[in-house]
Amino acid sequence: MQLRSLRFDVTRAIAAASVAGMALFAIPAHAGLFDDDQARQAVLDLRTKSDTLGSQMAAAQRTILDQSNRLDTLQQQVDALRGQNEDLTNQLTTLQRSQKDYYADLDARLKKFEPQQQTIDGVQGLVQPGETDTFNAALQQFRNGDFKGAAGSFRDFADKYPQSPYQPTAQYWLGNALYALRDYKGSTTVLSGVVHNFPNHPRAPEALLAIATNQLEQNQKPAAKKTLQEVMSQYAGSPAAQAAKDKLAQLK
Repeated sequence: MQLRSLRFDVTRAIAAASVAGMALFAIPAHAGLFDDDQARQAVLDLRTKSDTLGSQMAAAQRTILDQSNRLDTLQQQVDALRGQNEDLTNQLTTLQRSQKDYYADLDARLKKFEPQQQTIDGVQGLVQPGETDTFNAALQQFRNGDFKGAAGSFRDFADKYPQSPYQPTAQYWLGNALYALRDYKGSTTVLSGVVHNFPNHPRAPEALLAIATNQLEQNQKPAAKKTLQEVMSQYAGSPAAQAAKDKLAQLK
């Protein structure tokens, strides 16, 4: 609106100058009929009008120049404001992106302290923070051949997370660690707990097969045969049942 008003002022000044110019040349056709006094007065009047017109034209030119300068100044201000607006827009976009990244990172951090649904040996369960890391550390000890350390770690895990979905798997590996330490009786006790407490767990048939191995290590051949037959009957079609069948054939 301000720029439109300035353009209107410039147009009005130019129109005023044009009207004054026309008046300069509007001398009556019958001027020759005036007498000398009238002629001198007419010249004086004409000179006055000419001076006035010159002043008006000079004022109009100054006005036009001033208005032009103001237009230039306003245009510079508009350009500066446009640049500031672009900077603010870029800053806002950057801030929004930073906030989004911050809250995504915060959410990921908070989730580490919340129970999470996980699948362990094909069975889903709610895992508490720290469970997975503790279990994996114990399992890594077993894989490294530190069976005594692994046995201690799996026992600690069982005590610390009694409701953990890792329990059947942790007990199974505890039984294997005790077997590696030649504690066959202790291994059988732990593995029997897996079979009795978690009979439908994928580790149950493997635990029962491992019990038969413990019995053979203790020269309990009849008991081992009976255990192998239980594997075949209770978990028919499983890989453990096939392994039990093969081992039973070797014992005959």
